[in-house]
Amino acid sequence: MTTEWKNYPVGELYDELITPKCQPRAAARQLVRHLARMDEKALMARQAAAELAIKTMGVTFTVYTQAEGTIDRAWPFDIIPRIIALKEWKRIEAGLKQRMQALNLFIDDLYHEQRIIKEGVFPAEVLADSVNFRPQCIGVSPPLGIWAHICGSDLVRDKSGTVYVLEDNLRVPSGVSYMLENRLVTKRVFPELFGKYAPLPVDDYPSQLFDTLAALSPRPADYPEVVVLTPGIYNSAYFEHSYLAQQMGCELVEGRDLVVGDDDCVYMRTVSGLARVDVIYRRVDDLFLDPEVFKPESTLGVPGLMCAWKAGNVALANAPGAGVADDKVVYAYVPRIIKYYLGEEPIIPNVPTHLCVDKKERDYVLANLDKLVVKPANESGGYGMLMGPMSTKAERDEFAKLIQKNPRNYIAQPTLSLSTVPTVVNGVVEPRHVDLRPFILSADKIQVTMGGLTRVALRKGSLVVNSSQGGGSKDTWIVDTEGN
Repeated sequence: MTTEWKNYPVGELYDELITPKCQPRAAARQLVRHLARMDEKALMARQAAAELAIKTMGVTFTVYTQAEGTIDRAWPFDIIPRIIALKEWKRIEAGLKQRMQALNLFIDDLYHEQRIIKEGVFPAEVLADSVNFRPQCIGVSPPLGIWAHICGSDLVRDKSGTVYVLEDNLRVPSGVSYMLENRLVTKRVFPELFGKYAPLPVDDYPSQLFDTLAALSPRPADYPEVVVLTPGIYNSAYFEHSYLAQQMGCELVEGRDLVVGDDDCVYMRTVSGLARVDVIYRRVDDLFLDPEVFKPESTLGVPGLMCAWKAGNVALANAPGAGVADDKVVYAYVPRIIKYYLGEEPIIPNVPTHLCVDKKERDYVLANLDKLVVKPANESGGYGMLMGPMSTKAERDEFAKLIQKNPRNYIAQPTLSLSTVPTVVNGVVEPRHVDLRPFILSADKIQVTMGGLTRVALRKGSLVVNSSQGGGSKDTWIVDTEGN
């Protein structure tokens, strides 16, 4: 049986490939026709080929708890790509660049003059209760004035077709390696489609990342020594750490591989002796970076690293303290932040957000917990959330207590009807909800990946796309349908 698109259940949702009249969107026309010619057996064969390729390539991710007793899982992948027309993408790209420019100005201001607070645009009490503001960074000026060099902003589209920014990940965002691997696997599975579509490339990301990091080097006249600092093999993103180091041709190091000398420079232990390090792409959280400044019990970091960074002898990406903007309460202020620093209206809107720290909004949230999504300010990976419409009364009662105990730590948003993409489920094609995480690089210039990591809620009706919560992924194609 081939795919009958006339029976594809779009419903009242926005599907990325199919219109409400069950017709393919312009950019997806060739793909939809191609899939329509494939029967169940052929679809399953392609899906099986993709899963075999992922196993052969060793593409894994780690979950910290799993009933089977193992922690490594093959990366869940669906073969049908998501397609976005280049014309629409250009607007999204401009919006993401605008957002990153403003957020970096915001972070830099918080660690210097705090003009935005003095002028009453951003509340002092929000900063005072921030768990990611690092007083140790006050007065530090990182290279180029940039704090967040790598950002992964999550985008969602509602049933009207409007694209929103759902959150900004500015601490140690992950997922870009899966974006790259998804493209490689899709090329293997649908080689015949690449000649017709020519989706814009993403495989230049490692070189763009290296150039971004190299631009931060304190020794710009020399070829910089860039390393990737990982917490080690038990970290959920270890595959990505090793992948990016390998793709950039850099050393993958742990804290024990680095030492800070008496000259406040960072050195890497090698078989030939110590080698100076210029830039560290750190995938270790702030509080574990330097036991002399943060957690003294940490064995993941490097003693003296903060001194070396403050002296300007080594660059850290992302800079310590950048996570102050990776706070869902701060997120609610981003439109004002853009207006304040750039004098512009946001190109991409925020999802409407209720701040529980505000009594009036908190009362509304507590009265409507069954309709809202409640999120803690500084969690990631989908942990600690309440999905109101799917929650039990006991769960809502528990969250009501949590919100009343620490209102600063919670926001709430309406439950959006996320857009869907056709997905292969047991040999047939069904809609599944998706989001999108593009990656933005900032140094001497700002670059945005052509697309990003599309995450899929593989369970029917689920809105949770995080891989740690059972989600999967798809390749994302940006295609030029107008010959630009």
